[in-house]
Amino acid sequence: MITLYHCEAARSFRPLWMLEEQGLAYDLKILPFPPRVLAKEYKTVNPLGTIPFLIDGETRMTESAAICQYLGTRYGPASLVVGVDEPAYGAFLNWLHFGEATLTFPQTLVLRYSRLEPQERRSEQIASDYAKWFFGRLRAVEAALDQTPTLCAGRFTAADISVGYALRLAESIGLTAEFGPNVTAYWQRLQQRDGYRRAVAAEKAAAARLKLQS
Repeated sequence: MITLYHCEAARSFRPLWMLEEQGLAYDLKILPFPPRVLAKEYKTVNPLGTIPFLIDGETRMTESAAICQYLGTRYGPASLVVGVDEPAYGAFLNWLHFGEATLTFPQTLVLRYSRLEPQERRSEQIASDYAKWFFGRLRAVEAALDQTPTLCAGRFTAADISVGYALRLAESIGLTAEFGPNVTAYWQRLQQRDGYRRAVAAEKAAAARLKLQS
């Protein structure tokens, strides 16, 4: 069975959402954040101490967008990924990685320097600069959604999961002020998906179990 290590609201939500969209059986192991500090035994499983961490037989993976691509390519359905013979293949790969490298990255710095660092190390300037970075890059999503309900190939794919998680993170840390109308409607549509709702429910149930154990 596939095993996914996850922290509530973290980027490991991407593969969790992917698994629910696919209807695959999996074992969800939720950890306190940051696990390398609060669950030090986890480093015997993943020496990096990061999440996500996916185990599938002999396969071990740590990158959320790559895990989504792996799951979709290996287990299907084919609609969740874009094949190399499809015209939108390049766009699919670009959006899949855009969600992490271009949208999530600046948000992690906003989160770190506005909330996670000790008070004396926090920086309004850094948080503000990277919030502007995020909003600037988000304009590409707004433009891409001008005439279509999804990002590529005329259907919902793992690329939408990747970018969708970045929007979920933005909502959780208060970075929705400059969502355009296309992005706002898109994010609302994504939250209505059964796969998304099942992933949220699975996350909440696992988090409740973790709280009881602590």
